[in-house]
Amino acid sequence: MPLSTLIESAAALVGWRRAYTDTTEVDGLLTEQTETVRRQAANHAALATAKNGDALDVQPGVLDVRGRVLADVLYLEGVLVGARNRDLEPELIERLADVVDHGHELTELLADTVRTTAAVNAADH
Repeated sequence: MPLSTLIESAAALVGWRRAYTDTTEVDGLLTEQTETVRRQAANHAALATAKNGDALDVQPGVLDVRGRVLADVLYLEGVLVGARNRDLEPELIERLADVVDHGHELTELLADTVRTTAAVNAADH
């Protein structure tokens, strides 16, 4: 592992993150994140098909995802409040507000999905 990656990994463990000032670097980082997650999820569809035999099998995973998304959205809501309080750039505030709104919508969709797993199960029995 390159020294820079090792240093960034160690720093991340204590909550420090590097800020990028160049959009090319940011685009590269975003591409790397996407590729990493896609590699990790390559076999997920086959595993999920084998594991998820009915609606209740789906429920715990969706509930876990909702919890993680909700925690992240609430974190971003704090970031948004801080950006507003510091009078940061309006475009940044607008983008953060959009993300927070979308995140809340996503948590509602996930909650509805969890409710559906229980309703489908109740209707089947």
